[in-house]
Amino acid sequence: MKKNTLKTERRNKIRRRIRSTIRGTAERPRLSIFKSNKHTYLQLINDLENATITTVSTKSQGLQSELKGKAGVESAKIIGEALAKTALDQGIKKVVFDRSGYKYHGIVKAAADGAREGGLDF
Repeated sequence: MKKNTLKTERRNKIRRRIRSTIRGTAERPRLSIFKSNKHTYLQLINDLENATITTVSTKSQGLQSELKGKAGVESAKIIGEALAKTALDQGIKKVVFDRSGYKYHGIVKAAADGAREGGLDF
């Protein structure tokens, strides 16, 4: 139990350090990622207004058939592309990537690559 608590505290410390330098605006929102043991969540956030512009996750209703039977990395890439599509529909092309204290590896990298392939620039 102590090991998991230490990991969480370390990630939160890194997360706070990253967030002290990254800010999302209306023209260039922050692309934030959160991953649990089962699901991955992506959000576009305008920090100036404290508003979430759009969100996509592995729990999204429109993506359930596409994600059926996919592993975590594959599903992260798909939801990255889906987020990019909804962002482009709203006229957002540039974002700031916030890895939320996770290593840029695996699911986090796949989600970022999916968003890039979908047309977002960061």
